[in-house]
Amino acid sequence: MIHIISATLIFGTGLGSAFYLYRAHLSKDNRAIAFAARNVVIADWMFTTPAVIIQPITGVWLMYVMSYTWQTPWILIALGLFVLVGVCWLPVVWIQIKIRQLAEQSLQTGDLLCENPIYKRYIKIWFALGWPAFSAVIVIFYLMVFKPNY
Repeated sequence: MIHIISATLIFGTGLGSAFYLYRAHLSKDNRAIAFAARNVVIADWMFTTPAVIIQPITGVWLMYVMSYTWQTPWILIALGLFVLVGVCWLPVVWIQIKIRQLAEQSLQTGDLLCENPIYKRYIKIWFALGWPAFSAVIVIFYLMVFKPNY
């Protein structure tokens, strides 16, 4: 149960955060972007980070309880995809913090954040990293549910 809830938190928080930050970006409203970025960073620390820590612990425990080995093909694929998600997520967390900082600065200066070249670069990288991460999580869910024999 804990494994399923933490997996759901990773996917759900990621999807929700991506939706709200991207919608705020499309609005080109500094206040909306600052609000969304603040809350996305908080959500990552409150929900995603603990879930990412819990996932491998509960996953190894489930392997033991269910008598799976480290050589089980679907487990190896799922672990590789979990690492891929982490490789995408870590820079995304950093980028979200930077976006939040830029958004807060824009509220002070009144400059339009969406015209800031650094912000534009960050949002493009953030968006690009989301696709492989979300795709990998969906494949991991598939592997966990169906446990295919390769």
